[in-house]
Amino acid sequence: MQREEAQRQLYQRKSVGLRERRFWEWKFEKDNGSNQKILIARQYVENWTGMKRENVGLLLMGPVGTGKSFFAGCIANALLEQGERVMMTNFSRILNEMTSYQADKNQIIQNLVDYPLLIIDDLGIERNSEFALEQVYNVIDSRYCKMLPLIVTTNLGLNEMKSTDLDTAHQRIYSRILEMCVPIYCGGEDKRKEEGTEKTRTGAEPDYRLICLFFH
Repeated sequence: MQREEAQRQLYQRKSVGLRERRFWEWKFEKDNGSNQKILIARQYVENWTGMKRENVGLLLMGPVGTGKSFFAGCIANALLEQGERVMMTNFSRILNEMTSYQADKNQIIQNLVDYPLLIIDDLGIERNSEFALEQVYNVIDSRYCKMLPLIVTTNLGLNEMKSTDLDTAHQRIYSRILEMCVPIYCGGEDKRKEEGTEKTRTGAEPDYRLICLFFH
């Protein structure tokens, strides 16, 4: 009976927190071992108490097909199975909810802030209207003010996000994310070396060794 109740509660948490059904299938046991950065995702889950306490997030970067969203989904599923509340969604979906009839934007943002962990998938694919950029910033900044961790996946490069050529709206969004999240490049070796000189808020390289600093 207890097991059935636990399964029912897990189903409910996933139904609310994993906004796309494909997210449900992204689990560590389904990893094929092709990308060693999965170790970072595993360590993040194993050290979740510390990650939450220290407000440590991840910025998972790289081209399409490098496993960024899968890694984030693995983290989400593992924590949900531990009884934690996690929301994994994207800004396109959030913005659609905000523009729906009689939507309460403040309540939508508050709901996102209430989750111990928020995962934003595919940052950069959402529309770039003034309203959209304002709401994206509001969601991110609200979690920053509450000192709650954020995980973001994106096809954008670190240099793109730190470019001084960006408009003010994008600069403040990306700057806030880089304050909250440790950049992890999920692609191939050559690209990792190319961007490996970029520094994070701790002054370390965005690699597995960096995360270990937080884990010990």
